[in-house]
Amino acid sequence: MSQRYYVTTPIYYVNDDPHIGHAYTTLACDVIARFKRLDGFEVKFLTGTDEHGQKVAKSAAVAGMDPQAFTDKVSKNFRDLAGVMNYSNDDFIRTTEDRHTRACQALWRALQEKGEIYLGSYAGWYAVRDEAFYAESELKPGPGGKRIAPSGAEAEWMEEPSYFFRLSAWQERLLKFYDEHPGFILPKSRRNEVTSFVSGGLQDLSISRTTFTWGVPVPGDEAHIMYVWLDALTNYITAVGYPVIDKGEYPRFWPADLHMVGKDILRFHAVYWPAFLMAAGLQPPKRVFAHGWWTNEGQKISKSVGNIIDPIALVNTYGLDPVRYFLLREVPFGNDGDFSHAAMVNRMNGELANDYGNLAQRALSMIARNCDGKVPDPTDKLDRQTWPTLATLSNAQALIDEIRPMIDRQAFHEAIERVWAIIRDANRFVDSEAPWALKNTDVRRMEAVLYVLAEVIRHITIILQPFMPGSCGKILDQLAVPTNARDFNALNTSGHFIDENSLKPGTPLPKPEGVFPRFQEPGTEAAKGAGKGANPGGKAGKGAGKKRGKG
Repeated sequence: MSQRYYVTTPIYYVNDDPHIGHAYTTLACDVIARFKRLDGFEVKFLTGTDEHGQKVAKSAAVAGMDPQAFTDKVSKNFRDLAGVMNYSNDDFIRTTEDRHTRACQALWRALQEKGEIYLGSYAGWYAVRDEAFYAESELKPGPGGKRIAPSGAEAEWMEEPSYFFRLSAWQERLLKFYDEHPGFILPKSRRNEVTSFVSGGLQDLSISRTTFTWGVPVPGDEAHIMYVWLDALTNYITAVGYPVIDKGEYPRFWPADLHMVGKDILRFHAVYWPAFLMAAGLQPPKRVFAHGWWTNEGQKISKSVGNIIDPIALVNTYGLDPVRYFLLREVPFGNDGDFSHAAMVNRMNGELANDYGNLAQRALSMIARNCDGKVPDPTDKLDRQTWPTLATLSNAQALIDEIRPMIDRQAFHEAIERVWAIIRDANRFVDSEAPWALKNTDVRRMEAVLYVLAEVIRHITIILQPFMPGSCGKILDQLAVPTNARDFNALNTSGHFIDENSLKPGTPLPKPEGVFPRFQEPGTEAAKGAGKGANPGGKAGKGAGKKRGKG
């Protein structure tokens, strides 16, 4: 039986258009999903949209639309983004689907049957923008006597009948769970934030509303609709077939291996969600990873400033795979990051074009000119004792075992840097061996050098596929690697310089073509336009900012 892996994005709140934060989170999940599939796992990769709540109802009213029509329109924008960014999600869930209503109501009944829900009345501060309740101690004074939530949203005093979840009873059990599962929340700094919050005391949570109707009706009391976060978080189990838990996808994929979220929605995923699940007798997910936000040229991103970053404009300006590469290369994953045109161009020209692209183009062009356009034959020309520079090849062969734990820790930047160490070493190898000169002095050694380079390129390219699938596919095409020999089983990890997975000498290769062109500044005014092209009309938010979680 194959290993399985279930990875989820937050489900994105449909009160606005997709932005760089949505693209970033889903990209991270896409890389993990692709990596695991190449490593032989059966993968379920889920994304989708959160379509209920007071904020959506208000946004629909402002647009002069029925809430369902409004959510149909905006949800499609997120589906379209998945196509533009070449995501490989297996499912796209909407909280307005019938399967989700059934799952939410089944979870409610399970909680009710276990005595975890009671009817009362709520009086307190509520931020519509965040769809979140706040204690008085969490609020700051604002203009005109208003109360401002930690997120900057305005909080309103609200009083209405409400069902409550007995969250206060889960304080010690949650702390015990965190202690027993130290990898449940990453990065570690976020884990410390959550344990500090829970240690400070938990209050029972209002989980229904009566002042509007756009949501999942509470079973048995349709005067109430479910609190949007109870509704939204349930999507993760809806997608694996809940409430059917004894067959189908639920026993195969639950608990989820990873919920990827932005740091602003960590509390919902790391406190409320495991409490809901354990209270209902279900297993919590294995990990919640909260990443940082993006700024734009050093400035906080906001609509008022007009510096929202539209990921589709980024792709149109720089190309898809360079954007995918940059977003996971530029900063340690989990930290906040800054997008700048200069940084983007430096990565494209310095690392993709000069390092990786130049390595592939030089090696393949020399093979085309000097080896009749065929994979050279290194037979009897590779000797571990007499040719120490073969460490370049053995290092590439060992790469996959180094990368796996980095991906499992969501350390994408470390994984890319490790690959680039091999790329830089291979470029030094080319310079030191000078195969263009060996053509005139030692043809046998030239063939061995070029074979080693081709094999190194094959290894790094197979491993880089999850990050840049289109570009890596083109390079593998130029190495004549069959499409059924591009997963990690096709890597040479045997300890021998050549094995049955290695490139076959004599294989004809197509004419080599550059894959990573340098970014050319079109001139001062055009360059400004390119910078603006990263966020025309402003369409994005603070990194992972306004996403509603997969839950």
